[in-house]
Amino acid sequence: MNVTVENLAPCKKLVRVEIESKDVDAAFDSMIKNFQREAALPGFRPGKAPRDMIAKRYEKDIQEEVKKKLIPEAYRKALDEQKLDVVGYPDIEEIQFGRGQALQFAATVETAPEFQLPEYKGLPVKRETTTVTDADLERAITMLRERQMEYKTVDRAAQTGDVAVVNYTGTTDGKPITDIAPTAKGLTEQKNFWINLDQSSFIPGFGEQLVGAKAGDKRTVNVDFPADFVTPQLANLKGVYEVEVVGVKEKVVPPLDDAFAISYGAENLEKLREGVRKDLENELNYKKERSLRNQLVQQLLGRVTFDLPESVVSQETRNVVYDIVNENQKRGVSKEMIEGQKEQIYSAAADTAKSRVKVNFLLRKIAEKEDIKVSQEEVAARIQHLAGMYQIPPEQFVKDLQKRNGIVEIYDQVASEKTLVFLEKNAQVEDVPAATPAAV
Repeated sequence: MNVTVENLAPCKKLVRVEIESKDVDAAFDSMIKNFQREAALPGFRPGKAPRDMIAKRYEKDIQEEVKKKLIPEAYRKALDEQKLDVVGYPDIEEIQFGRGQALQFAATVETAPEFQLPEYKGLPVKRETTTVTDADLERAITMLRERQMEYKTVDRAAQTGDVAVVNYTGTTDGKPITDIAPTAKGLTEQKNFWINLDQSSFIPGFGEQLVGAKAGDKRTVNVDFPADFVTPQLANLKGVYEVEVVGVKEKVVPPLDDAFAISYGAENLEKLREGVRKDLENELNYKKERSLRNQLVQQLLGRVTFDLPESVVSQETRNVVYDIVNENQKRGVSKEMIEGQKEQIYSAAADTAKSRVKVNFLLRKIAEKEDIKVSQEEVAARIQHLAGMYQIPPEQFVKDLQKRNGIVEIYDQVASEKTLVFLEKNAQVEDVPAATPAAV
């Protein structure tokens, strides 16, 4: 077998393979014998039909089976011989094939990038020395109480912190808002709409103008749509709303006592506080670890430059676009708005994808150099965890993974995480005070 490799572009090669005619003929002879053993032709017992008749009768089928046998085998041998680290699937073109002649084919492949690893031990990173405070604990407890909040209808003027139930119609420059933003029907008219009476709820400044109103009152509310408003067509415009107050509701939270704690599965209030503090500490530690790893990744990205396989970047870009669109849909962003932002979404996704792919190749090479392995037990444990998280029976989850070659993805995920742990253990960590939030 003869193999030649031609560089087409960074990370792209053309692999030409030639299998000698004697090996091709031997493959044909072997395949004809296989067909002869299995074929049943009229007038002949199974396996007794003449060889020439079998070769003629099943000519096309035999040719296909010979190609299926020879090309994949030769392709794998060629990669091993040339030590090519191929990513993705090859584009194979058959050039010459037939009995009595050499089989020639060409495979266009993309390969993993070749680069020198930068120094990856002792990377400088900073870790904030934050701790869970009593104020953090009280905020978390308050959030738990708000989850059980009830809304009591009251016969009085609305106060800051109440909820007003209203009917409204909105205009800008004397025109219905839908004339300017056709998809913003909810901003043009609503009935029995609940608005929190604070500064930021709904449209900034809307709710606070209803303070003092009672059920049955009518008010004109003037607003300025902010520059970063969720509906871009309305950014920096003025809106006028005619509002009828249908009712006023007071927020009522449960008392902070043992009964409240029991409703969350704790023995008493003291145990609830202990459990919440532990959860906050776990969350804080997770954030610190994620911050360290993000810093390590950025350090690596900035220390080396190399070309990336186009197909891998394209596939990862599609994955990122899917994630962005899915997240926006969960947040209630309309399909029309997503469509209008598709160029910006794709551009952001492409940048993110390139960084992800580059990091993956870096971590993979570090893992190879440091002999970081992933055991079958670790892969099985990760699959078990993911199956439980998605509430899918483990056996079914494994079958789904196998259909899309997802077991390899799980292996790569675990390997990347183990490599990041290695980098973290070998990093130069500096403990620093927590950053002070910028004044608003």
